[in-house]
Amino acid sequence: MHIALLHYSAPPVVGGVESVIAHQARCLAAIGHDVRILAARGEQTDPQVRFVRIPLADSRDARVLRVKEQLDRGEVTEEFAALRDDLRRELEHALTGIDVLIAHNVCSLNKNLALTAALHDLFNSPASSTLTPHRAKLILWHHDLAWTTPRYLPELHDGYPWDLLRTAWPGVRQVVVSELRREELAGLMGISPEAISVVPNGLDLARFHKLEEQTQAFAQHMRLTQADLILLLPVRVTPRKNIELALRTLAELRRTFRRPVLIVTGPLGPHNVKNVEYFETLKAIRAELALEDAAYFLAELSGHFLPDEVIADCYRLADALFFPSREEGFGLPMLEAAMSHLPIFCSDIAPLRALGNDDAYYFSPDADPRALAAAITERLLGDAAFRNASRVRSRFTWEQVCARHIVPLLQATVQAR
Repeated sequence: MHIALLHYSAPPVVGGVESVIAHQARCLAAIGHDVRILAARGEQTDPQVRFVRIPLADSRDARVLRVKEQLDRGEVTEEFAALRDDLRRELEHALTGIDVLIAHNVCSLNKNLALTAALHDLFNSPASSTLTPHRAKLILWHHDLAWTTPRYLPELHDGYPWDLLRTAWPGVRQVVVSELRREELAGLMGISPEAISVVPNGLDLARFHKLEEQTQAFAQHMRLTQADLILLLPVRVTPRKNIELALRTLAELRRTFRRPVLIVTGPLGPHNVKNVEYFETLKAIRAELALEDAAYFLAELSGHFLPDEVIADCYRLADALFFPSREEGFGLPMLEAAMSHLPIFCSDIAPLRALGNDDAYYFSPDADPRALAAAITERLLGDAAFRNASRVRSRFTWEQVCARHIVPLLQATVQAR
């Protein structure tokens, strides 16, 4: 699809809505859509997203501010009409070839009512008008509502153009960012809440965690944003690390978790040719347990040494350290997990107990996988921090918001008559 996103300003201008449109544009462009951002202020910050400048769409343009002063006094002047008509012509040119326009907050707030009125004329021209409605579909995306915000009320008046902010335009999809906004908008417009879509904002995990490019590629391959549990096993592939217990425990965790994931970060141990045979055994166990989409050996994804930065990224992405070694001389992952604020599930062997004291969950290296999975489940589900992180990762990353909400919304909008 050819998609445009409209706001007064765009990144690198700093603001909540500016950030949202940048993330939406990035996600949509990443899955193959042609995306452009329309705004008065901003720059092209993503090579895949075109920036189109519309100076009169600003909330701070001198001409716009002069008209706003008139409107705030309740005066609808010829200057307003001229500004509206100029904006309509600019928008019509900028929207050439566009399938869907997503207008963020410009039909929610009175920052530039001439822009609001221009959009209304462009997409909802009355039958008696000589104007031709634009062929693109329009989505009005509401973050804030002027008519329900006390500080804006002195600037609002009954009638046109202020009523455009509280009227359900025909043929237009209404989107809000929360259930509260849906209730407010439904009451304001006198429409059913079911007629309004709720699409939450999201979180960019890669930027939030400052992930390395290699880590981002790994995370995408492992579909980590779809995981509701991520266990980290940062060890080399060698028999004393007891990785088979991790695989069998992972299989049992599927009884409770929708998509648990295990990440084994290390390569094969370099000093014993039997490690190759051990790795084949582990892969056979993985296949037997149908864990190909759940148990990942980074040694299969990269034939090169993984830098410390990538390993540190894995700790930031994980929910818990799972460390079932039969023997360790020290146990550095215990320290790394502690500094990453991860809960620790590890073998009850002397070096690990010396590092974890009473702050880790210990188990026998020969533990029953089902009992071990039950213990992990009980402890994690009782941890509010884990529950919050798991929910956010599987529902509120921008990739999930885009896949679960925005793409279906765009498809329904384009297909609607």
